[in-house]
Amino acid sequence: MKAQLKEEKMQRHGDVFNPATGEVVRQVQFHTPAEINEIVAKAKAAFPAWAETPPMRRARVMFRFVELLNKHATDLALIVSTEHGKVQVDAEGEVQRGIEIVEYAAGIPNLLKGEYSDSVGTGVDSYSMRQPLGVVAGITPFNFPAMVPMWMFPIAITCGNCFILKPSERDPSAADFMAKLLKEAGLPDGVFNVIHGDKEAVDAILHHKDISAVSFVGSTPVAEYIHKTGTENGKRVQALGGAKNHMIVMPDADMGQAADALMGAAFGSAGERCMAISVAVAVTDKVGDALVDKLTPLINKLKVGPGADKASEMGPLITKQHREKVASYVATGEKEGAKLVVDGRKLVVKGHENGFFLGGCLFDNVKPNMTIYKDEIFGPVLSLVRVKSYAEAVALINSNEYANGTAIFTNDGGTARNFARDINVGMVGINVPIPVPVAFNSFGGWKRSLFGDVHMHGAEGVRFFTRLKTITARWPQGPAEGANYHFPQNK
Repeated sequence: MKAQLKEEKMQRHGDVFNPATGEVVRQVQFHTPAEINEIVAKAKAAFPAWAETPPMRRARVMFRFVELLNKHATDLALIVSTEHGKVQVDAEGEVQRGIEIVEYAAGIPNLLKGEYSDSVGTGVDSYSMRQPLGVVAGITPFNFPAMVPMWMFPIAITCGNCFILKPSERDPSAADFMAKLLKEAGLPDGVFNVIHGDKEAVDAILHHKDISAVSFVGSTPVAEYIHKTGTENGKRVQALGGAKNHMIVMPDADMGQAADALMGAAFGSAGERCMAISVAVAVTDKVGDALVDKLTPLINKLKVGPGADKASEMGPLITKQHREKVASYVATGEKEGAKLVVDGRKLVVKGHENGFFLGGCLFDNVKPNMTIYKDEIFGPVLSLVRVKSYAEAVALINSNEYANGTAIFTNDGGTARNFARDINVGMVGINVPIPVPVAFNSFGGWKRSLFGDVHMHGAEGVRFFTRLKTITARWPQGPAEGANYHFPQNK
C-alpha cells in the first residue's frame, strides 16, 4: 500500500491547455519532494566552482545566451502564445523585454565592482566586494512565462549563484526551452535548474535549508505567504504581489490619446498583467463622458481571437476557471450598481467556441466601495471612476492598499511634476500608461504590492542576489606597538 501511494505521488501532473481551443496540449510531470532535494543538491554541488568563475566568463555565457534568444525569439514567443493565450506580437514583446535583462546581466563585471578607500587610518585601507548567496530560487507567474523568469535568473547566475526556477504549472514550456538554450550557451550543469509543480513544490523551496533566497511574482495573498514562510526559514525574500493600477485623465489631456492608451493598458494580454490599468480616473464628468464616448466603440470593435491569428488584438484568458471568475466579477459589478457600458461575457469566437474567451468590458460610475474596484480582477474589465479634482484623484489612489503602478495623462508640466511627487506608488507613468522600467532600472511597487525591501532587476537585482562584504586591512610595518583597548578611531 505504501509503495502504491508513493507511486501515485510520483505521478502527479498538471494539464497544460491551449486557452484558444480549450484543449490539453501537454501534461507536465510534477517533481516529487525527493526529486527536488536531488536538484537542490546538484545546484549546491555546482555552486563553489561557479562562484569562483571570473565574472567575465559568466558574462560570456550570457552573451551566447542572448545570441540564442535572438535566434529563437519567434519560437519562444510561439510557446508563450500557445500556452498562455496572448497574441503573438504581445508574446514577442515579452521576449524582447526579457532579452534586455539578459543584456544588462552580461555587464556583470562592471556591476559587481566594489569600492576602495585608501588610508582610512594610519596604514589602513578598506575595500568592499559583493559575493553570491549560494543556491537561490525564483517562483514565477503564468502571465509572463518568459520575461519574469528573465527578471531573475540572468542576474542571479551572473552574480555567481546557482538558480532554481519554479514556473507556473499552467504554462511551463517556456522555462524548459530557456533551460535548453542556456545549456547550449555553455552554462555548466547544476547552475540553472527547472522544477515543475504546484504549492507542494513551492513549499519544498521555502522550507529547504540549502536555498538562500527566493524571488517571487504573483498575487498578493501568495506573495505575503511566501515572504512570511521564506523569512521564517531564514531566507532572503522579495515577493511582488498584486495591483490595482489607476490612470488619471485630466481635462487638458488629449482624449483620443488617453482612450488609445487605456485600450492597450486595460485589454492588452486580456488584462492579465500586474501593470494593467484597471481603473480610469476621470477628473470631471466632462472627461468621464468623453472617455466613455471614445472607449465604447473601440471596445466593441476590439478583435478578440486566438493568439496565432495576426489579426487578433486580444487573446483568451489562461483557464476556463479564471474566465468564469472574471465573468462573475462583471455580474457582481452590475449587482452592486455600476453601469455596465460594454458587456463582453457573451462573446463567441467562431471556430474556437471552447476557448477561454471573454470580450472587453467597461463599467462607468464605479465607486470605491464596490467589489470590482477593490479586488484585482486580472481580466479585461476596465472601471471608470469619476472625481471632481486632481486632489481627489490623488487621494483616491493613495488610499488604495495596492501601489504597483499608476499613470497620469495631462499636457500640463506642473501637474505632471506634482503627480510624480505626490503619488505613493512604486512606478509612475506620465503620458505612459504602463510604466514598466527598462532593464537597467528596477521594477517594484509599494505597500501591499511588494513584500521585502528590494526591487527586481537593475541595480536592485544585483543587490538582492549578492551580499556585501567589507574588508579593512593593514600590513604592519615595524615592531609591535602593544594592545589597544579603545574602539578603533581615526585621529
